[in-house]
Amino acid sequence: MANLKEVRIRISSVQSTQQITKAMKMVSAAKLKRATNAIVQLRPYATKLKEILGNLSANLEGSSSPYIEEREPNKVLIVVVSSNRGLAGAFNMNVIKTTNNLIAEKYSEQYKNGKVSILSIGKKTQDFYEKRSYTVIGNNNGVYADLTFGNVTKITDAIMAGFKNGDYDKVELVYNRFKNAAVQILTTEQLLPLPKTEVSKEEVKHQVDYILEPSQEEIVKELIPKSIKIQLYKAVLDSHAAEHGARMTSMDKATENAGELLKALKLSYNQARQAAITTELSEIVSGAAALNG
Repeated sequence: MANLKEVRIRISSVQSTQQITKAMKMVSAAKLKRATNAIVQLRPYATKLKEILGNLSANLEGSSSPYIEEREPNKVLIVVVSSNRGLAGAFNMNVIKTTNNLIAEKYSEQYKNGKVSILSIGKKTQDFYEKRSYTVIGNNNGVYADLTFGNVTKITDAIMAGFKNGDYDKVELVYNRFKNAAVQILTTEQLLPLPKTEVSKEEVKHQVDYILEPSQEEIVKELIPKSIKIQLYKAVLDSHAAEHGARMTSMDKATENAGELLKALKLSYNQARQAAITTELSEIVSGAAALNG
């Protein structure tokens, strides 16, 4: 009977876990809806802004903006966007692996010389790189408590100031881009200097002839910082939606696995119970036969 008691305890434990994972899935589904609405609303604006900037890219050569200045990448900053919480499958670890591969493939010399810094948006990557003695800049994990353009802009302003002052020669961005609840696309983008958009001859034919007021120089001067801020804000929103999608999918799989485990445990319990009953019946029959003899 001790074996039966052990199986009953395991069944109760798995049932409790299944209730928790089911509840977490429902919470993530609700949060995913809001996060998806936010990124879907921003994407058309970000795309149009990029299109306008691409239209003006031919004239950026003469721009005095410090954010397009190409320099030898001696000092590199990598902005890694993850989450504050786990239980989202391989969501955070995939970002970490992509970041480590980026450092190994492109910035191994800078890393050996201690010239690679990490700016983490998300507690999971913050803890990972701090424990491994990387140079981690600041703590930006509180941004998810109130995820607004203004709060993300504070981070972008600090990055832009560091680039302008020469603290970093290049800034890379690593994050999960949201596609749907089940698919997150690991993305690496150059944040600074602002990469110039290559425009094909076919695209030139269809370009809009913008009327620029007050002047092209002023427009470009305002447009470049805004484009950089929008790019980081979009990456954080993408990652936020991707996190909830990954967690919802992960909790759904966990709930299914708990169901399969419950079936196996109940089968094992019934088999053990049947064996115990059979044993007791055999003992009773044997005892009765002995008394009759």
